[in-house]
Amino acid sequence: MKTTDSAREQIGAQLASAAAHALATDLASQPRALLVVSGGTTPEPFLRRLAEQPLAWSRVDITLTDERWVAEDHPDSNARLIRETLLVGPAAAATFHPLTTPDATPEQGAAAVAARLATLPWPASLIVLGMGNDGHTASLFPDSGELSLALSTDESVVAVRAPSVLQPRITLSAARLHDARRLALHLVGDAKKAVLAQALSGDDARELPIRAFLTCPLTLYWAP
Repeated sequence: MKTTDSAREQIGAQLASAAAHALATDLASQPRALLVVSGGTTPEPFLRRLAEQPLAWSRVDITLTDERWVAEDHPDSNARLIRETLLVGPAAAATFHPLTTPDATPEQGAAAVAARLATLPWPASLIVLGMGNDGHTASLFPDSGELSLALSTDESVVAVRAPSVLQPRITLSAARLHDARRLALHLVGDAKKAVLAQALSGDDARELPIRAFLTCPLTLYWAP
């Protein structure tokens, strides 16, 4: 295994341990606990290691920060990633709540997704954010016409379209993404480290949406 791969596996394992501890801590004082995770390639080592953790998984609810509006068996589906990496072994006993519906567009399905999310045990025990090289997190994209709405609305989800992405998406709003006892940011690579440094030097979340989460307690998990 390359040094970089080893470091990414290690940071994924550390985040998995922290996530399991957060869930176990909250389950000790409440009947159910909620975990919100990101999609993409970065979280895979974290998700696989988390699936190995001994937890009362039958009392854990899991959902996503955002999703592409595609079928759950589509190669780009974040739900597919979660089912293949996290909902395996003992963790298969957890209850997963996808962010899509059979509707043709996220605009049509948003109300049903919001109603589904409203049944979950908020605040989340942990929300794990990612970040792109453009500073987006979840599906809060700098070039999205819905960004200002997603940053300001009290609604839980927003349908999103952006020139920089192929598929329409649905995302948890900034307000909903703040509704957590703990927030983590999981990054890999020097390029994203540089973007984070740039984000820390300013405060306009419309330029780099990750800035909307840098003024609250946030634990960084980064590997080269």
